[in-house]
Amino acid sequence: MKPRAIILLSALLLGVGGCRTPPPAPARDAAGQPGEDEAYRQIRILTRTMMLVRQNYVDESKVSYSNLVSSALRGMLQSLDPFSQYMDAPAYQAMKEETQGKFGGIGIQLGFKDSVLTVITPMEDTPAFRAGILSGDKIVEIGTNKTDKLDMREVISLLRGDPGIPVTITTLRGGALKSHTLTREEIRIVHVKGTRMIDGAIGYIRLTEFSDPAAKALRNALGTLTTNGMKALILDLRNNPGGLLTSSVHVSEMFLPKESLIVSTRGRGTSARPVVCRADGNLHITDIPMAVLINGGSASAAEIVAGALHDNKRAILVGETSFGKGSVQNIMPIDDGAAARITTARYYTPSGRCIHEKGIEPDIVVPVAPEEWRNVMIKRMEQETPGVVDPKLKPADLDKVTDRQLDRAIDLLKGILIFEGKRT
Repeated sequence: MKPRAIILLSALLLGVGGCRTPPPAPARDAAGQPGEDEAYRQIRILTRTMMLVRQNYVDESKVSYSNLVSSALRGMLQSLDPFSQYMDAPAYQAMKEETQGKFGGIGIQLGFKDSVLTVITPMEDTPAFRAGILSGDKIVEIGTNKTDKLDMREVISLLRGDPGIPVTITTLRGGALKSHTLTREEIRIVHVKGTRMIDGAIGYIRLTEFSDPAAKALRNALGTLTTNGMKALILDLRNNPGGLLTSSVHVSEMFLPKESLIVSTRGRGTSARPVVCRADGNLHITDIPMAVLINGGSASAAEIVAGALHDNKRAILVGETSFGKGSVQNIMPIDDGAAARITTARYYTPSGRCIHEKGIEPDIVVPVAPEEWRNVMIKRMEQETPGVVDPKLKPADLDKVTDRQLDRAIDLLKGILIFEGKRT
């Protein structure tokens, strides 16, 4: 039996939960007619070229069938867009480990923005975070490899590795280059952080990523806050780089009435007809005011949740424009443990917006400079896990650091609660 397909948010998970899709249509060519003859002709060209290479290339060690086919697959998918890729067995296994919540690396989430390898977010208390890498930094080199010639599979292969092994990356920020030598660690993801009550009535939850366990962890945190008398909620999705589409749907539906539209996708070929995801499940918290915090490190699945709650008029968005990752990749196992990741569609928020390369704009804009945001994260880490922050990372005036975006959301919800109390 082939391994089960893992769908990243980037990702499209067909026929699961509240997501519905029609059966696939037969493959056709650009004119809408079956294209088998043309396909066979092109495959013959590919096969003939491969045989010529095997027979004539000077270095025989490089022309095994396995090497040539893998290289052809990588080149074919890489030429389509930055997110489509061929994953050999080790790369596919590494991807599955990440969606399960742990992997070995430097703790950095990456994407392509304007065709440049860009930091979506450094993960807290990881080598990348401690080195001062920030959201929006451009990665121009990994070791001696220029990243403008690499696809995401090659980037991941270079950055991942056994704990204790160093890797050097070069970042570009504001026109200045900086080299960082980082020692890889085992990266473990804690999906829910900072759960607490603020001023006795406002619940706060920070969701760090949309891996498999995220929805269950959020449900448990909501139960705790509800028991403690929560009357309003702040859901913090800042620097949440996304993850699984199914996880984003399960999170969104906790705050929406049943059957509410969460997200839809539109593509071509087998994905030509829209896939529509609606709220399902048994938990629907719809009777308390809600604010969602977003910034430039909120991407993919985080943008699905923010867009769903915003367009359904369920929450007010506070912060900065999100990253803008709105394409859908379907990851399908092939043979021998390998898989193909193919962009099949774009996703749309309930109002019909495609936010790919645009992002979602907040209702209340609260801009924060990169260094200010880093200080906020350091103070937050110190408050949540005392002693975890290296003293050399702490700013001298740490006690004076304030989270202006969170403060704005608190003030907003306080006002709503006062107004609703007077109206009642």
